[in-house]
Amino acid sequence: MENQSGQQQPKKNSNVIYFLIVVVLALLGTDVYLYLQKNNSDKKIVYQHDEQTRLQTELDSLESQVEQVTAGKAKMTAALTAKNDSLKSTIKVLRAKLAKGKLTAQELAKVQEDVKQLRYFVTKYTADIDELKKQNTSLTTERDTLKTNLATVAKKVDTLSKQNEDLGAKVKVAQALKLATSDVVAYKIKGSGKEVDVTRANPAKKLKINFTVASNTLATKAMHDIYVRVIDPTGNLITAPDSGTFSADGQDLQYTYKTSIDFKDDGTQYTIDWINPTLPFQKGTYTIMLYADGGTMGKTGVTLK
Repeated sequence: MENQSGQQQPKKNSNVIYFLIVVVLALLGTDVYLYLQKNNSDKKIVYQHDEQTRLQTELDSLESQVEQVTAGKAKMTAALTAKNDSLKSTIKVLRAKLAKGKLTAQELAKVQEDVKQLRYFVTKYTADIDELKKQNTSLTTERDTLKTNLATVAKKVDTLSKQNEDLGAKVKVAQALKLATSDVVAYKIKGSGKEVDVTRANPAKKLKINFTVASNTLATKAMHDIYVRVIDPTGNLITAPDSGTFSADGQDLQYTYKTSIDFKDDGTQYTIDWINPTLPFQKGTYTIMLYADGGTMGKTGVTLK
């Protein structure tokens, strides 16, 4: 009996020792597991913090890129303006999410995906703005080219207009009638009405101005107004109550007498009868100036004794 009791006692002690070893090993395993879990958790927290910082930096870069794009002078379309507002709004929302501090793995993954999409849209948006700037530059160049061409054309038109005016003036001058030959004879009128030429001033009553017109193929074959200016020996223009004015050689002049001739460019001799309204005639030279078509036809005269 005693021997059996002695044998059972060591066996109980051995079981206790085994049990304690198992408990110690379990505790050690638990500690190792908890340590590893804590280490992984710390790593996740550090990773999440670093990822949030990286995402924040990327948001700053994307926002700066959007600001630089919109800082240009290119006029944006309504679609690009809307996209610009949308990108800014998205950046603001993502900043608010990152500002929360700690994010769950799912929330962080969502922010990462949002930033990735945002990066794509900013890149596309930047490319669209660059293309718009290129188009604006091209349009500006085309506009400046058109302005230059228009200025050149306008200058040419102005030059041609002036040349046309000059040519018109030259043609007008070339068309004007000019004297070929001329002479002036003084006449007295007898009681019978017969006219007799004289060389003395006292009996003279009228002047006959005889002239031919130089051949001119440019002149219009039609009636032409002829203006006569008679200058007396003292240098005064002789006028009548019905004397008017006309333009010649760029001046407004008063005439002594006005008539017209039918020009046919055939060498016809014309005669203008002029009765002096300021009788008697004076001794000396009377100068006769003839004008037609806005210019001077020529000059003639007669000297009375």
